[in-house]
Amino acid sequence: MFKNKTLLITGGTGSFGNAVLKRFLDTDIGEIRIFSRDEKKQNDMRKKYKNNKIKFFIGNVRDENSLRDAMHGVDYIFHAAALKQVPSCEFFPVEAVKTNILGTNNVLNAAVESGVEKVICLSTDKAAYPINAMGISKAMMEKVFVAKSQKLSTEDTVICGTRYGNVMASRGSVIPLFIKQIKDGDPITVTNPDMTRFLMKLEEAVELVLFAYENAEAGDIMVQKAPACTIGDLAQAIKELFNADNDIKIIGTRHGEKLFETLLTKEEYLVAEDLGGFYRVPADTRDLNYDKYFVEGEEELSGNKEYNSHNTKRLTVGEIKEKLLELDYVQDELNNWPE
Repeated sequence: MFKNKTLLITGGTGSFGNAVLKRFLDTDIGEIRIFSRDEKKQNDMRKKYKNNKIKFFIGNVRDENSLRDAMHGVDYIFHAAALKQVPSCEFFPVEAVKTNILGTNNVLNAAVESGVEKVICLSTDKAAYPINAMGISKAMMEKVFVAKSQKLSTEDTVICGTRYGNVMASRGSVIPLFIKQIKDGDPITVTNPDMTRFLMKLEEAVELVLFAYENAEAGDIMVQKAPACTIGDLAQAIKELFNADNDIKIIGTRHGEKLFETLLTKEEYLVAEDLGGFYRVPADTRDLNYDKYFVEGEEELSGNKEYNSHNTKRLTVGEIKEKLLELDYVQDELNNWPE
């Protein structure tokens, strides 16, 4: 489906960009453009892949001109550039606004001007009922692309998005932290053992974006169904995999954390289309000239059904171990683990 096409990935030097390269380089795709502001990571990727299908563009989503230069001749965009670390965004919320909200606005404007066929914006479960600056900025990012999809999407450019939960073993996530603590002989620090999180492999995140590429219409948010586990069970599963005897230390919930994450709010669940392994949340296409916005209500919105990490399929410790063993990162760590 990408035969001889040109794909641009913003924030392409990150975990997602590398996963897309792994997925696409052996196909008949024409060209993959990596757009990011980190020249060292781009140079590392250049040396690692040594593939002429990959083209590198230095730029920043905050600068619309640098985006325009990179988009000439592009067919599709996966917009992954973002500030993602919750603590960083808490301390520097305006920077999150500049990248996650205004940067997305720049990407979409440049894409429409350049005649890009489809733009898929990547979001996070933290955008649903957000309580921290990162989640709030990503929620606003979703509002931007949904609004733009109605104003700017044409037969030439379709704007849509995806939302997914925690990507296992991604940079800065809890699985590498737990493994490092085991290696160092330190206690495994668990915020709240009853806290739940969705578990998703990076390859599954790529499959969600590809599903959106094939099936999403303008303004849609596509969500992949995923299992979840408690953080306490995750720590126990990692302990058992590495045959470790480290203590588990409860440190308490950190600032900006939730007890569980939500992939579909109750408002979205009400209108979502169940597509089997995925949900499709269509854009609200009403304008300001409608009564339900001002004088009428929606009785069903009084319900409380949503899709979150507390009510999805809950993995046992054994099932968590099986899922962990599917990760190359965990396999590499186990292979290098002393007998």
